[in-house]
Parts: sequence; structure tokens; C-alpha cells
Amino acid sequence: MSNVYLGYHFTIEPKELGAEILVAELGEKPFESFVETDFGVTAYVQKQLWTDDILDGIYLLSSPEFTVSYTVEEIEQVNWNEEWEKNFEPIDVDGKCHVRAPFHPRTQAEFDIVIEPKMSFGTGHHETTHMMIQHLLEMDVSGLKTLDMGCGTAILAILAEMKGASPIDAIDIDNWCYLNSIENAERNNCKHITVYEGDAALLEGKNYDLIIANINRNILLNDMQAYANCLNKNGLLLLSGFYEEDITAIDACCSEKGLTFLKKFQRNNWVSLKYSN
Repeated sequence: MSNVYLGYHFTIEPKELGAEILVAELGEKPFESFVETDFGVTAYVQKQLWTDDILDGIYLLSSPEFTVSYTVEEIEQVNWNEEWEKNFEPIDVDGKCHVRAPFHPRTQAEFDIVIEPKMSFGTGHHETTHMMIQHLLEMDVSGLKTLDMGCGTAILAILAEMKGASPIDAIDIDNWCYLNSIENAERNNCKHITVYEGDAALLEGKNYDLIIANINRNILLNDMQAYANCLNKNGLLLLSGFYEEDITAIDACCSEKGLTFLKKFQRNNWVSLKYSN
């Protein structure tokens, strides 16, 4: 990789919640990779995509609830694998699902998923991904036509296929995620996942038995009608990517679309909800 990158080194207090919010916000900008640090997070953007207003509109930087400072350095080359090998630890979900990088040894977990860790979301570390894995682990998804919306690394699509779901569409608006999802599906020998680059407009005319959407509150609210339109009768909808205080808005939106609440998982302040129609 010969591109010149700018590395934004953010120090955040309080770190945990602040880093999650900041990464989610920066993910809407041209930043394409994030590495957690002892004091916050480092975000990388190609210099050619940088603009002087790149941090405009980032809520966390002006929030009275957080103290944020940062420095910027120019980096000639970023070895993502090297960065991640320093930071990436394998994840175990309920003793049944093991998410690891290629450089980690295999365990005896029933579902062993190998993810090339090129970005922070979708590796299983994030609470929302962890809860979505929990939902899938306790469900029978055999033969269900499935959508993984905002697929990130396609980790949830991969687990769904391992549990018998087929066929599976994985969609992400980000080109980095699109390419990484294709790579990870191949790495895990998946045969029934088709990856698309785009947004909810791609759902027109499609139908699914199971929809997995781990995105963020505003996109979920905006796209809920599209999900409801293409969810088959008695279909299931798994949602995450938002906080406990967002449940009221999410639930009201689902209810008015005729969806029925079934179950909630919560980790720290993050929430995952399950609905049927």
C-alpha cells in the first residue's frame, strides 16, 4: 500500500463509550480504519481524501460529557495486519462461537470464524456484534433467506451460513467493507453469500425470512420501512447499533410497521432487539 495516510490520534475521556461513539461518527466520514489505543483511538484517512472540514459535525468533539484531544501525523504506509496484530484479541461468545484473526490458533468452538481484521467494526469486539452473534446462536436459521444489512466484515452473514441459512445477501455502503466482506466470505469457505455495495435502495423487490441490521439508530429509523417491506410473513428482524435510551424510538418505529417485539440483549449501554412480523 503506497497511499499516504493521515493518522488522527484521539485521546478520549471517558474512553470506552467515547471511543465507540467517535468511531461510529468518523465511519460516516472518509476514515477507513480504526485502532483502539490505551487512551482512545487512532483513525486513518487517505491524505487524498482529506479536507480541512473533515471533523466538522462530529458531535463528540463538542460534547460536554467527553474530553477529547488529538494530534495528527502523516504516515507513508500503514501495515494494517501489523497494527491489528498488536491490538486484536480473539473473541469467545458463549463458548460456542470463536472469532479470530488468521494468526490466532483454532479452538474447539462449534463455530470458528476467521476475520482478516482490517477495521474495528464487525470483529466481534464491539458489543453490538457480540449480541447479534448471541441472537443467531440461539436461533434455528436453517434454510432462511437472509439479509445482513450494513455487513461490515460479513461476520454475521458468515455465522448465519455456518448455521444453515441460505441464500444470504450481505450489503454495505462502504467500499472497504464490501471488499473485506467478499474476502472474509471466501476465507470461511462460504458458498451462499452474495455481497453488494450500496444502501437500502438495493432492497427494492427483494424478500427475506431473516434480516440482520447492525448499523446505527438514524439509519435504522430511516430504513425501517424498507426492511418491513421485504420481510416475509413470520420473518425475523435482528437490530443493533444503538443505545438503551434509543429503544423507545426504535420500538415505536417497529410497532408502526407492524413488527412485534420478541427479545432484548444488553451489553453495557448497547442494546440488540429481536422482532417478528
